[in-house]
Amino acid sequence: MVQTISDTIDNTSKKLSIQVSLNGLSFCTVDTNNQVTAIEQENFGIRLTPEQVLDKIKYTFDRNENLKESFTTIEVIHQNDLYTIVPKPLFNEALLKDYLKFNVKVLDNDFITYDELDQHDLVTVYIPYTNINNFFFDTFGSFTYKHTNTILINTLLTKEKNSESITVFVNMNSIVFDLIVINKGHLILSNTFNYETKEDFLYYLMYTTEQLNLNPEEFKLVFLGDITKNSDFHNIAYKYIRNVGFGNRSQESKFASNIMRVEPHQHFVLLSHF
Repeated sequence: MVQTISDTIDNTSKKLSIQVSLNGLSFCTVDTNNQVTAIEQENFGIRLTPEQVLDKIKYTFDRNENLKESFTTIEVIHQNDLYTIVPKPLFNEALLKDYLKFNVKVLDNDFITYDELDQHDLVTVYIPYTNINNFFFDTFGSFTYKHTNTILINTLLTKEKNSESITVFVNMNSIVFDLIVINKGHLILSNTFNYETKEDFLYYLMYTTEQLNLNPEEFKLVFLGDITKNSDFHNIAYKYIRNVGFGNRSQESKFASNIMRVEPHQHFVLLSHF
């Protein structure tokens, strides 16, 4: 089911940001005053193929009035687990496949690219959905693309740069979640897990923190993304971890008057760079 929060009056949008994954897609449009004029999300409920996701995108663009405007800036955000984070001093562009081969099945015809996080001396090496990139190139000509975790890590490291504590961030999405651990402003871990139940989620969370020797009485767990404050995932985490809360975007987004309230932790990646 498509969840829609949109303003049908303001038609001055100039920027489009769309986040795509195998289990859902979301997008927002932003006008020349940096005001969000539409924000929508669709969770597929199951994991689709890249070809099926492209069909969903084409269907959405054909029928959604918020996407029929002329955008001056288009950004595609690829959300998948086909990535790894490399310290920039160790990065060599000629070794992209080598960085991925230990935790990702890389095919001979896979296109591998990377995003640089210059401020933090990190590089995200990943496999984007090339069929989706090709669609945006054929349709719009000019667009940019990044990996979800590039935006997520860059935003969180900037927020935590002066922190003296350790924080575990969980970015929730339908059937997958990103787990980011930052200690005193330094990235300790970034990983993505698939889950079906709240018990799956808890297992991956507790196993990872245990492997990092983190004390659930001491570290802070911060939820981001597609989660509510009374959800089963929040409640089960709260049983085992003392400090559980919800995150905030670096700066408060401006929304058009007809858009319903979006919690500060929701659509964290999509709205963090506006």
